[in-house]
Amino acid sequence: MSFKFEELRVWQSAINLATEVSKVARSFPPEEKFVLSTQIQRAADSVALNIAEGSTGQSNAEFKKFLGYSLRSAIEVVSCLYLGRKRHIITEEDFGRLYHSYEDLTIKIQALKNSI
Repeated sequence: MSFKFEELRVWQSAINLATEVSKVARSFPPEEKFVLSTQIQRAADSVALNIAEGSTGQSNAEFKKFLGYSLRSAIEVVSCLYLGRKRHIITEEDFGRLYHSYEDLTIKIQALKNSI
C-alpha cells in the first residue's frame, strides 16, 4: 500500500460502508434519484474521502480537522437513513444494519481523532 490512509481501518470501514450505502440507494424510487439517493451517497463517500485527504501528513491539527469533517459526514448519512426510513424507502433491516455500522464507525473515527 502506497498511501498512509490505505492502512487505516477507519478508512477501510468507510469505503466498505459507502459501497453498502450505494447498494441501498440504488433501490430508491426514481423520484429520489436526485434527492435523497445522491445526498446519502455523497455523504457516505465524503466520510472516506475526508479521512484520506486529512491523512496526507501536513500536520496533526490538519488531520484532526479532516477527521471532524468525516464525523459530520457520517452523521449526515445517519440523518439520511432516518429520512429514508420515514419515507418508507429504506427497510428496517437496512436501516438497523447501516445505523449500527455508522455508530461503530463514528466511535472509531473519534477515537483516532482523540489519539492524535
